[in-house]
Amino acid sequence: MAYQSTENRIIPQGIYDTSTVQNAPLGTLITAQDALLGEGEFVYLKGVASTAAGDLVIYDQRAGTTTRTVAGSRGPCAVAMSANVANQYGWYQVSGAAAVKSAAAVAAASVYVTATAGTVDDAVVATDKVDGARYKTADGTPAAGLAILQLARPSLNGNG
Repeated sequence: MAYQSTENRIIPQGIYDTSTVQNAPLGTLITAQDALLGEGEFVYLKGVASTAAGDLVIYDQRAGTTTRTVAGSRGPCAVAMSANVANQYGWYQVSGAAAVKSAAAVAAASVYVTATAGTVDDAVVATDKVDGARYKTADGTPAAGLAILQLARPSLNGNG
C-alpha cells in the first residue's frame, strides 16, 4: 500500500512519513490514491506519545493535536499513517479504506473503541461506537493485528 497524492500541488511530507519539523499547516487536508485501497483523505496533525501506524486517534482540528482513543473518548477520529509520536508531525486518514489496529472482529461489523489505546473491535459497548466507520475485512487483513475499515469522517459521539 503506497498512497500517492492526487492533488495538483506539491505535498511537503510523504503520507507514511513522520517529521520532527512541521512541514504543513496543522489541519491541512489532502487527497491521495492507493492502487489497492483506492482514494483517501488525510489531515496533517501533531502526534502524541506512543502513537503507532494504524492507531485510531481523536483530534482537535483547531489545535492540530491528537489523542489515542480509549473507551469513553469523544470527538472526530482519524487513523495514524505513521508512528507519529509526541512533538512530531504526520498524516492521519479521515476517509477511504484504512488499515487500523483491531482486536478480534468480522467483516461488515460496526466499529467500537476499546480500553486498549488506539485499538478498535466489533464488540458492542454502549457509548463507544465509532460513527462513520465500518469493518470491510476481519482482523488479520492486511496483517496480524490490523483490519481494513471504511472511513467517512468518523467520530465518537457517545452513541451505542
